[in-house]
Amino acid sequence: MAPLALAQFICSFAGSNMNVMINDISEDLDTTVKGVQGTITLFLLIMAVLMIPGSKLTDRWGRKRCFLAGLTLYGIGALVSTFSPNLGMLVLGNSVLEGVGTALLIPPVYILATMAFDDLPSRARAFGLISGMGGVGAAAGPLIGGFIATAISWRAAFLFQAVVIAVIVFLSRRIVDPVPPDPARPFDAAGAVLSAVGMFFVVFGILQAGSDAVLMAAFLTAGAAFLTWFFLHIRARERAGKEALLTMGLFRDRTSNLGLVTQNMQWLILMGTSFVVAVFLQTVRGYNSIETGVIFTAATAGVLLTSLAAERLARKHSQKALISAGFVMTVTGIAVLLVLVGASSRVVAFAPGLLLIGLGVGVMLTPSVNVVQSSFPEELQGEISGLSRSISNLGSSFGTAIAGTILVSGLAEGNRSYALAMVALAVFALVGLAAAARLPAGSG
Repeated sequence: MAPLALAQFICSFAGSNMNVMINDISEDLDTTVKGVQGTITLFLLIMAVLMIPGSKLTDRWGRKRCFLAGLTLYGIGALVSTFSPNLGMLVLGNSVLEGVGTALLIPPVYILATMAFDDLPSRARAFGLISGMGGVGAAAGPLIGGFIATAISWRAAFLFQAVVIAVIVFLSRRIVDPVPPDPARPFDAAGAVLSAVGMFFVVFGILQAGSDAVLMAAFLTAGAAFLTWFFLHIRARERAGKEALLTMGLFRDRTSNLGLVTQNMQWLILMGTSFVVAVFLQTVRGYNSIETGVIFTAATAGVLLTSLAAERLARKHSQKALISAGFVMTVTGIAVLLVLVGASSRVVAFAPGLLLIGLGVGVMLTPSVNVVQSSFPEELQGEISGLSRSISNLGSSFGTAIAGTILVSGLAEGNRSYALAMVALAVFALVGLAAAARLPAGSG
């Protein structure tokens, strides 16, 4: 479990640690806040669009082989990012190589954990550890990244990632793939392209919201068209008796669908809050990397506390109750952030709200994964794992793209743009709460 949990930690860490280094990177590479935002969003987006194809490749190449290939690509990307002379090379290293590497290594993490434990309590414990480390990685990213960037350089934060990857590769020596790879297994390349292009256009369209409404509408329309084409394609393949990228049956389970919505909203809120608060503190309040990162200790502590208690909470409460309670806490946390930003100029005013958001996300991460993964038999674990991780990472992309665009487009307006971005996140939290409320009463 150690390499699997550590892998989820470093991938989640990578999605948030750059938030506190935006000013440092912008000055060093002679770019803008929007340029760095695009790099972060592209990393999260590439993870999302390739997660489903990555999960299908585990059947052809084997779970351990995909895991190690992903780690290798990720490590190379971290080193390229470390020595990037300009934004283009940073995009190549961080967004592309680390993004593709993550898409290959994350599906095996959940598939191997699912196959290793037959009973629900043991599986819940494994998912609790992995999901908890993911939440801690995302929450601690600004703190660790800020400390490294201030003490050494923003480049050292990527070198730190490369070192962690080397440790994971070393720890992975004893991992045994429970099912042999099947090189003859069909791969739906057309479906992979259609789904990736569709999701890419949707998120890229959202990024245009603050600058070009016409271009935004064009990309969103094109994205919707490609995703519609994708669903028609996989339905046609299934009717023809061919294996599709995704089984349509994955979308017919009501409990799983609602669980996927809650996963998407959780990561949207966590990554959106991380980006908005970090950028606001640096660009409007003038805090440096370490000052910005330290305040995220509250969120890290919140995620860690509730993640460690996941197994004990699962014995006392249903998964539906835990997910609902998590969203209530995150909505409350966002409200506290909105109230205190105008009431006090001190950075500690952000601690109570971030703590509540961390506690809320930590409470619901594990039950959401359990709800989705446990809805399907073992033969569909590869597909649902890929879909689940894709939906979660798409949520991270949406959080950075939507809330980040609202903030960045109105940075000159200070508190007002911050408030609008946080209100948008609160609306998404209420969407997640509504989905949790509709879960069957017996969930968990």
